[in-house]
Amino acid sequence: MSEYLNLSVFIMPIIAFLLVVVLVMPFRKLACKLGIVDAPGGRKHHDFAVPPIGGLIIFTVFMVFGVLSGVVSLQAYWPLYVSLVILLVSGAMDDQFSLHARIKFPIHIFVAGLIAFMGNVQAAYLGDLFGFGVVWIGFFSYPLTIIAVVLLINSVNLMDGMDGLAGGVTAVMFSWFMVACIISGWFDVAQVLGLLVACICGFLVFNMRNPWRRKASLFLGDAGSMSLGLVLAWFSVLLARGPIAPIEPISVAWIVGFPIFDTCAQFYRRVRAGQDPFAPDRGHFHHHFMDAGVSVHRASLAIIFIVAVMGGIGYGGIAIGVPPVVLTVLWCILLLVHMAVSRKPERYVCLIKNLMVRAEKSN
Repeated sequence: MSEYLNLSVFIMPIIAFLLVVVLVMPFRKLACKLGIVDAPGGRKHHDFAVPPIGGLIIFTVFMVFGVLSGVVSLQAYWPLYVSLVILLVSGAMDDQFSLHARIKFPIHIFVAGLIAFMGNVQAAYLGDLFGFGVVWIGFFSYPLTIIAVVLLINSVNLMDGMDGLAGGVTAVMFSWFMVACIISGWFDVAQVLGLLVACICGFLVFNMRNPWRRKASLFLGDAGSMSLGLVLAWFSVLLARGPIAPIEPISVAWIVGFPIFDTCAQFYRRVRAGQDPFAPDRGHFHHHFMDAGVSVHRASLAIIFIVAVMGGIGYGGIAIGVPPVVLTVLWCILLLVHMAVSRKPERYVCLIKNLMVRAEKSN
């Protein structure tokens, strides 16, 4: 292991982080000059026009520097690269012209099929999910993979409604994958994940609120959030393809579960209310924090912490010997409870307010 943990493992992510930080300023100015900005108004509560080009910078650095540095093998990752280029271009068009779902979904299905058929990344192995032995689904892995990719693309996109949230959450998820790869000896993939996390962190310098930055000066944009969902789907399937892979499928379900929970709950609530399931509203999990009076910074950190804990349960549970079927049952119960509570958003708002009051009293 020491053979791999040399200085280059740390130097490449540092360079990638700095490249993203350095490139933000000139590209931000160029975007403002060209009018490529997300203007406030309607459901958008930011105070000034913000360029939605964070994803374009993240993935340009990740793809170009990844290949030039030798961290990313183009032979192994070309289907992901082609899919990313398609999503970045279509996402950038969506940011500017608000493409209809009838246009976006076929694109999502196409890139999902490209990954499943050309990338040799299929969810054929499900592990011992149900306690009756290991499950292999054969040819059905192709439609399952396509569904999973499309679901994660849209789940991360829908989650991107608060400064620092989508970037922070996915950075934690990729970090759990990186830990799993390091422990399992998949050092080449761990380096790719490390590079990606570094690029996201470079973006978060301008997107995450902190004592020195009261508002985000850069957004992911649909190009960025959808691309994060795509890459998340790629590694979710890649790292759980068999018994000798770094991570069990149920652990992946826990690590990436939060945006899936949120999307399922919103669709369930809207359908029950007779609304268009794709119509945007203020019923997402992060909206509950905002409606409860929690600051954006604290709400983002709270949700990122929840995602980190879910990852710990999924990966740590298997590591300490918890049967996969137990984690499956708990995951399903948590999803159903979340959907039931989310049907009336005020329930979550009251719960968060009560937790805030108790936290203040304890202090």
